[in-house]
Amino acid sequence: MAPQRVFSGIQPSGELHIGNYLGAVQNWVTLQSQHDCLFCVVDLHAITQPYDPANLPALTTDMAVSLYAAGLDPERCIVFIQSHVAEHTELNWLFSAVAPLGELERQTQFKDKSQRQESVLLGLLAYPVLQAADVLLYKASLVPVGEDQVQHLELMREIARRWNARFGQGYFPEPQPLLTRTKRVLGLDGKAKMSKSLGNTIGLFESPEAIWEKLRPAATDPARVTRKDPGTPEICNIYTLHQGFSPPEVVAEVADKCRTAGWGCIDCKRKLADHMIATLTPMRERAAALKRDPTGVTERLRAGAQRARTLAQRTIVEVRERMGFLHE
Repeated sequence: MAPQRVFSGIQPSGELHIGNYLGAVQNWVTLQSQHDCLFCVVDLHAITQPYDPANLPALTTDMAVSLYAAGLDPERCIVFIQSHVAEHTELNWLFSAVAPLGELERQTQFKDKSQRQESVLLGLLAYPVLQAADVLLYKASLVPVGEDQVQHLELMREIARRWNARFGQGYFPEPQPLLTRTKRVLGLDGKAKMSKSLGNTIGLFESPEAIWEKLRPAATDPARVTRKDPGTPEICNIYTLHQGFSPPEVVAEVADKCRTAGWGCIDCKRKLADHMIATLTPMRERAAALKRDPTGVTERLRAGAQRARTLAQRTIVEVRERMGFLHE
């Protein structure tokens, strides 16, 4: 595939956990060597849900540090904070002129979240419009997403089509999904999606001791009651994690030992812990070094925002002109 422009974002939830890493960031690290990539900490999206303003700066910084430590290289991609590039909000408003209300109301995530709110906020409804602005501001043609985000991407394509039809045929590309190969990562309870709010995660920068303490009681194949019972690796969340952290030959060995009861679940978890620790230790060390140099992190983010802003301003100038706004 020829290099294309890629955009993706992540909410400022603090430090990454292994679900974030396997579900998105691991893929981003690969993509930065293949495409022209922008990766954004989407703090503007975060305020559409209840949050503590006093905590938002630290959560945003911690997420940026996590992305750098996980392997995003500012020499090979652009990493920045969404609110540091004001053109995101401007294009969001300009797109409101063509965004279809009915489609926004039919979005699965809006219907799910709005049912839990006593008073539904405009920001929640318009969330996908800001997503469209995030991507199309840079004329990105590829968006790495999980299957749960494909509906938003279809709406993004619809907004691009409607804007193009009114103001400039073919100006904005219709972004294509770049579906991540990683299987949906369940939490350590084996039931719900990995989430900090549910307390079923392993942080990317946890110590080897903490990793093992969390893995040891983690849920496995429910059919394996005793060590002698054969299992089915495909339904075991520990096996899924092996696919993310262990080399192929170990993954194959784990599957065989599970099916034949050659290992007990604790043996499988110890093998996983070894490979997880080997992968995460360099990241933990990089994160610690970055945290010792907060000024350096700030400068990296400032430089990333400036690079993003250069691209964004070019788009906004052209969009304003096509939409008929008077020059300053």
